[in-house]
Amino acid sequence: MMGSERLPYPYKVTALKQKTHAKITNDFKGYPNGLVSCNHWGYKLSATVTPEELEDLYNYPLDPRDVWVVTSPKCGTTWTQEMVWLLANDLDYEGAKTKLSPGRWNFMDFPAILDKESAKPLVGKCDGPEDEIRKHNLLGGDPNRPSPRFVKSHLPMSMNNPRLLDTCKVVYVARNLKDACVSYYHHHRLIRGVAFDGDMEMFMDYFMDGNLVSSPFIEHMIEAWNLRHHPNMCYVFFEDMKRDLKPQIHKVAKFLGKSYSDEQVDELASHLHIDNFKKNPYVNKEDDKKSGEFHKDRGNFIRKGKTGDWKNHFTPEMDARFSRFMAEKMKGTDLSFVEELDKQD
Repeated sequence: MMGSERLPYPYKVTALKQKTHAKITNDFKGYPNGLVSCNHWGYKLSATVTPEELEDLYNYPLDPRDVWVVTSPKCGTTWTQEMVWLLANDLDYEGAKTKLSPGRWNFMDFPAILDKESAKPLVGKCDGPEDEIRKHNLLGGDPNRPSPRFVKSHLPMSMNNPRLLDTCKVVYVARNLKDACVSYYHHHRLIRGVAFDGDMEMFMDYFMDGNLVSSPFIEHMIEAWNLRHHPNMCYVFFEDMKRDLKPQIHKVAKFLGKSYSDEQVDELASHLHIDNFKKNPYVNKEDDKKSGEFHKDRGNFIRKGKTGDWKNHFTPEMDARFSRFMAEKMKGTDLSFVEELDKQD
């Protein structure tokens, strides 16, 4: 492991205003304790997260052989994880026939996202002789599993281990915020443990205010964008993957020190095509639907995987408000997003 000196968590965790707190606990029944602000620009996590847990995440063990995927939620995370794992593991499709997480990936910040009160029934099932292993699996995977490890983080770069980029390779994925907002809305509607039953416009207001767990998104993306020239950072856009996946496969393979033939890239692109990906039981969390953790009548974990679906959810007035929000947030940065594609797979 790299860097044995334990670093103190550098940010103050602050409670939200009482009115905001009351609204969140009312609209998201899966967060009876609400959310807290955890860094210098207001990143939100479950209010049940402890200072010790945040410090543990800040000191997450690193090894130069490890590969990380860092994203805001619903920005192509799972899609990218499957691509990265296969590229790093010499296209081992047989090895990929196991659950993405926790089988092949650690979801390192999962414990900080859950409301511990709501999660008690889930974690409480861990009573057998393999108790500790199962808890590791439920709560993000074992950080001390042997390297090379594959680690997924929704935390912004400022809240991950500050030695991360100097130690490990990081693939960062960004997505246009309108589609990310729509996808996150459906995600919140799907998961029973979140229990959000509001409409799209209400959710959009929460998104723009940065008052959803694992948000705000735009500061997250800008922060990573400003680190994109680091040799251990590969910054990828969801829309580039949708426009033409094969060049992005080549780009990420080169970043990971791998080289594959056009035929091998064609095969991987077919494996990752949304029509096939939605049918892949190892990435689509079908067991969560069977266990009752997902609503059975609200779609699937892997939904459309499209660019421009926001047009089917935003009214003209909503679009205008969101565009003004975006323009204000994007001042002073050269980061930009593609909101529509003429052609996509």
